[in-house]
Amino acid sequence: MRMPNSHKPHFLKPLLPDFHSGVSLLNFGFSDLQTIPLGFFSQHIEGKTNRKTWKLRSDATDQTWEVIQEGRRLTGGWKDFTTAHDLQIGDIVIFKHEGDMVFHVTPFGPSCCEIQYTHPHIIKEEADADDAPSFSFDYCFQAEVTASNLKEDKLVISSEGATTCTALNKQCQEIILVNKEGNSWTVSLRFSEADGMYYIRRGWRKFCRANRCAIGDLFVFNVVGDGKTTPLMCVCPEREE
Repeated sequence: MRMPNSHKPHFLKPLLPDFHSGVSLLNFGFSDLQTIPLGFFSQHIEGKTNRKTWKLRSDATDQTWEVIQEGRRLTGGWKDFTTAHDLQIGDIVIFKHEGDMVFHVTPFGPSCCEIQYTHPHIIKEEADADDAPSFSFDYCFQAEVTASNLKEDKLVISSEGATTCTALNKQCQEIILVNKEGNSWTVSLRFSEADGMYYIRRGWRKFCRANRCAIGDLFVFNVVGDGKTTPLMCVCPEREE
């Protein structure tokens, strides 16, 4: 994934179900896509301006979309932007702050490649219909942080439903963990033929440390992918603090 200019403040968000509407995904324990990460909001938005309208731009068109900010959420106008750019579950969006509440938005597909558009109609360049990927958000499981999985740097992915999940396949060697703030970590993924289970290997301990996880913490994991590209695993605490 080609990240934006590091000198410009930016944040990343994965696209989860209902990302068009702004409805919180309470069944999955996730805040909706439009929630602005707290760290970014505190450092670059809160107290810096009285404006409540973001201006969104992209490389797809010269058009500028005005989107309403309500607290830490983007509401009015966001659906128009996502519809115009044909954004889908599993895509990743990077917001780069250009200043004066203007943001350049760069969408990436689940393969972490930047999405290309055909000008001037804002039509996404896709594969033929027969080859178009079918994204899955049909697998959800809960796991606990334990002393043993931290020591071994290994988390067992619940076997119930994992082997039939479209997003996962036995040849996949990596998976991207995304927390509710949109930060991501690429970790090792392995399938064991011996017990028929998937394991998150190298990177699990690092993820827990970065997110200040404690032994006994429970998390909900939701898998997004098409079975061909590197899958996303969206991770959120079972209960909000």
